[in-house]
Amino acid sequence: MFVLLRSFFELKGMKTVTKLTTIPENSVITSGFDKIDYFDTYRVVKITNDNAEKIAAEIFKLPNWALWLMKIRDFIVGFFGLKTSKEKRVEQATYFQTIVQNENEIVMGENDKHLDFRTSVLVDREKSFIYLITVVCFNNFLGKIYFLTIKPFHKIIVKSILNRNL
Repeated sequence: MFVLLRSFFELKGMKTVTKLTTIPENSVITSGFDKIDYFDTYRVVKITNDNAEKIAAEIFKLPNWALWLMKIRDFIVGFFGLKTSKEKRVEQATYFQTIVQNENEIVMGENDKHLDFRTSVLVDREKSFIYLITVVCFNNFLGKIYFLTIKPFHKIIVKSILNRNL
């Protein structure tokens, strides 16, 4: 019954982004992290046979307003010696370095002096779920301040790209 309802809503184009309170057990996003200072997990229903890399490429087609926010962010953090966005390479699915990749999950991220982060696109074809997971580890006080500043934008962008691109 649940699968039929999900299929009905998907056919009608009604996507529901659900925020979860845990990281899916089958995700490898936390590998290599000694501690996690922040995480979020968002889930959307979508029946797909696409692999995680292809879905990530769809998800990370950022709207123009988000690209402008990234430019503003890059301008500001450049003064503090933090990494700025790199030009997107054609062969790369997203703006971030790929850390781990398999058929069902792609984990991307960056390590910087203020914080380390990972973002993951995880596909569960059996349940027709796609997860977008973010994990952050603060390396110093500047990391906490930086993340406190961008966290509201992060949440808005994540929900927006899941609704818009899937």
